[in-house]
Amino acid sequence: MTLVVSRAYTSEPDPARAVSDLARSLGAPSSGVLFFASPSYDSTALAAALERTFTCPVVGCTSSGQLGPTGFQRGGITAVGLSYPELTLTPHLVTPLSASAERASEIARAVQERRVGSTRRPFGLLLVDGLSLGEERLAAALYQALGDMPIIGGSAGDDLAFQRTAVYHQGQFLSDAAVFTLFETSLPFATFKLQHFATSDRKVVVTAANPHERLVLELNGEPAADVYAEVLGLKRSELGPGVFSRHPLVLQLAGDDYVRSIQKMHPDGSFSLFCAIDEGVVLSVGDCLDALDVLRGAFDRVSGVVADPALVLGCDCILRRLEFEEKGMDRRVGEFLAERSVLGFSTYGEQYNGLHVNQTFTGVAIGGGG
Repeated sequence: MTLVVSRAYTSEPDPARAVSDLARSLGAPSSGVLFFASPSYDSTALAAALERTFTCPVVGCTSSGQLGPTGFQRGGITAVGLSYPELTLTPHLVTPLSASAERASEIARAVQERRVGSTRRPFGLLLVDGLSLGEERLAAALYQALGDMPIIGGSAGDDLAFQRTAVYHQGQFLSDAAVFTLFETSLPFATFKLQHFATSDRKVVVTAANPHERLVLELNGEPAADVYAEVLGLKRSELGPGVFSRHPLVLQLAGDDYVRSIQKMHPDGSFSLFCAIDEGVVLSVGDCLDALDVLRGAFDRVSGVVADPALVLGCDCILRRLEFEEKGMDRRVGEFLAERSVLGFSTYGEQYNGLHVNQTFTGVAIGGGG
């Protein structure tokens, strides 16, 4: 028996008819449905339609675009249905996110009880309200409580409006919330991350910061924007989204690189980041690598573990997509991902094991069995 993967996309603006479109394409999946939806939908009506239409677990969130059979997609809803006797999806709601530590412990106990005697391998998918500023605490708490279970995920988006992002759980779209979905399966799978930036010799030290608001006030004892601009040979007036996307800040941990993207610059020369940051951290202004070469290398390595994935669930930072569009390579990247069975969404941040990162692709490749 093989994993049955059914894909669907609808641009129908009416929520009820949109879900009917999805149901016609997906059929009646037995293991679960994953979906990623434009924030333009009436969330109450969409949630109600999803709840009454599907009887299996349904997991999803609002997005800033999707990844699907045609590559990068905008608007509408992209979904995938999964059916396999030895694949189960168990969603766990976390809300409010201020209770991350407590809920992580409760989820870990429930997972441990469920997995007594199980021979299936687990991994987790974590979808989080992308405007909550709570991803770091939750990802770290879950990873620690679950005993190093592989976790990938993304932060919900809203097409760069930065007004409301939400995750779906049992007939509701919720903000200040996250859904951790436990996958258990006998199918082969491999989790992975990739980013096309690397640490450089252009080092800076965070000397003043407000971690709770993800603010960097000073680098090397001076206003952050001035130091950053000087490192790049620019003036503060020349800084903007294009520069930030091409030259993110990069943190190195245990020999691996993790991107800390700049969201915006403030008049006082401070930076808002898409990730939390602490004083005393050493960062580098990242060097850009060839994005397609990095993609090919990463998927080649994944194929060494899962030779022919039936599905790759992907959480891809919206900043990557914006960069690809600016460089005129979004079509090529989208085609590459579509050819490799990727389905997912453009995020406001990504989760990988116990860390929250930016300008990164996190994914899980799932084999088809047989």
